[in-house]
Amino acid sequence: MNNSDAIDLASMLCSRLCHDMLSPVGALSNGLELLAEEKDPEMRQRCFELLEQSARISADKLKFFRLAYGAAGGFGDAVDVSEAKAVVDALAGDAKRVEVNWALSESHLPKPAVKVLLNFAHIGIDSLVRGGTLDIGAEIRDGASEIVVRAAGAKVAFDESIGAALEGNLPREKLSSRTAAAHLLYLLADHAGGGLQYKLTGDALVLGAVLPNG
Repeated sequence: MNNSDAIDLASMLCSRLCHDMLSPVGALSNGLELLAEEKDPEMRQRCFELLEQSARISADKLKFFRLAYGAAGGFGDAVDVSEAKAVVDALAGDAKRVEVNWALSESHLPKPAVKVLLNFAHIGIDSLVRGGTLDIGAEIRDGASEIVVRAAGAKVAFDESIGAALEGNLPREKLSSRTAAAHLLYLLADHAGGGLQYKLTGDALVLGAVLPNG
């Protein structure tokens, strides 16, 4: 990736972050305006509840971005999977009607694997527009991190341009803030000498990754 491509990708990821944060932060601003004008005790209590909800969602999203795209965990090579688990559980709770099932055989995973796991989970949650189940598994086998995420529900919505970006098949001119995260995952996997894949059926989306460690 040349400098121009790297700058474009960073810009797209920043746009994605701003897009995802706009709704909860906007709700905070609106809630504060309503609270300043509202005199009825019951309505003021409702405003406080909405503010608390928006603040929690904002914090959950920032924690996700920190781990999924940032340098969380300092300069170490591995991240405690309990951090990733807490972030995904919070995002699923914010989305409502999404049940998460975990099968993690490791207490720590390499940073690239954690970033892939988090982004796969986020894609899965976004796809469950009517709720459903999110099954997440990860293990280290034969010197490689293996990750699988399965999102299943009554309606699974998935933009296959994201799938093309995951597999490195999306033309550069079609990259956008919507597909930038998937392209980043492809670059991480390619750099590690691994690969990503997906399969979409009528009621499920399955995302898989194999990332050689080191």
